[in-house]
Amino acid sequence: MKLMLKGGRIINPGKNFDQIGDVLIENGKIKEIGVDLKPEDATIIEADGLVVTPGLIDMHVHLREPGQEAKEDFSSGSKAAAAGGYTRIACMPNTKPVVDNAILVNGLKERARQAAVVHIDIIGALTKNQKGTELAEVGDMTQAGAVAFSDDGHYVQSSKVLLNGLDYLRTFDKRIISHAEETTLVEDGIMNEGYRSAMLGMKGRPTVAEDIAVARDILLAEYADAKIHIAHISSKNAVEIVRQAKKRGVKVTAEVTPQHLTMTDDLVNAFNTSTKVNPPLRSKEHLTAMLEGLKDGTIDAIVTDHSPHAYEEKDVEYNYAPSGFPGLETAVGILLTDLYHEGKLDLPKIIEKMTYGPAQTFDLNAGVLEVGAAADVTIIDPNLNWTVDAEKFYTRGTHSPFVGRQLKGKAVMTIVDGKIVMKDGKIID
Repeated sequence: MKLMLKGGRIINPGKNFDQIGDVLIENGKIKEIGVDLKPEDATIIEADGLVVTPGLIDMHVHLREPGQEAKEDFSSGSKAAAAGGYTRIACMPNTKPVVDNAILVNGLKERARQAAVVHIDIIGALTKNQKGTELAEVGDMTQAGAVAFSDDGHYVQSSKVLLNGLDYLRTFDKRIISHAEETTLVEDGIMNEGYRSAMLGMKGRPTVAEDIAVARDILLAEYADAKIHIAHISSKNAVEIVRQAKKRGVKVTAEVTPQHLTMTDDLVNAFNTSTKVNPPLRSKEHLTAMLEGLKDGTIDAIVTDHSPHAYEEKDVEYNYAPSGFPGLETAVGILLTDLYHEGKLDLPKIIEKMTYGPAQTFDLNAGVLEVGAAADVTIIDPNLNWTVDAEKFYTRGTHSPFVGRQLKGKAVMTIVDGKIVMKDGKIID
């Protein structure tokens, strides 16, 4: 099958390439990139006015499989990813049972091959059952194909256990993803500690809990000369700690979510649990720090932390609702509307943090648009106006704080291994 993407704005962050041109796809690979290409027998896709990018990558997604398929599974989650423009996602291990052994990694990889419409990578648990007391079978899981390790949703309290993990995984050149939040400082807090939490009478989660955790984890990684990745960073001091560590040569990387780039704790409403996330929405000064961190390279990737829950789980009092909301289908729209169109972040930088940045961080053979590479491609209409409608989601989660918002910018085609899997918001099976 031949596809010709004609006349689009091609952005390939890995090569600092940004110009109008054509992309020829043949047999699942990128065959040629140029201007005014004229191949024979190719299906022409007019991309004039559209942006052609490497397939979007999200290395922090909760697919709920195994054990909680009523919330999401590989089929629904991968369709949500494709609908949002993603060609590759990685699922976190806090499932039931926890993904802490090679048998589960192998099983999930096979399940992904059978059910998914995009590439799915598997992240293994760092400790057994994510209890934080004993390392899981990280060596066996590496051999089975796990791309990274994390106790996401849980902070590894024991410095000794984390250090053991860093030492051991250094031999495999794998990265630990840290859910950095010192738990004794947050306890039962449900939103950012500050003026808004005081006004609402809600118990807060102070940013210093994140700062302390990030500092400890970086110091341990520096001591072990190992790789550490800070998940969903949200505190300005944590960003500065990462920035200074990178200057010292520490092998630290970091990610941030669209919600921590565009939403503040002023939006928290006791009657709308969709704004309950972990880490919590912060104040404006922290959002500014996240943007600066993206611009100067301190933060390497934008992830969604896609976290679907059943409707009845979120339809409770704020205190009792689980944290998180589905983000795969809204991320591009939110980032382009609130950052690109507002002049806060340019389009090549956004694309870099959603493609080349995560690929480099996790040593993936992805995130580029070049001859010979797999034809994982996303086409974005940066000026398409649309309204977020949960009834049109492919994800099983519907509790998004963006429902009803009018956005500008959307992925309009997703190509995986040379095959169109999404066109104009519709999945093509």
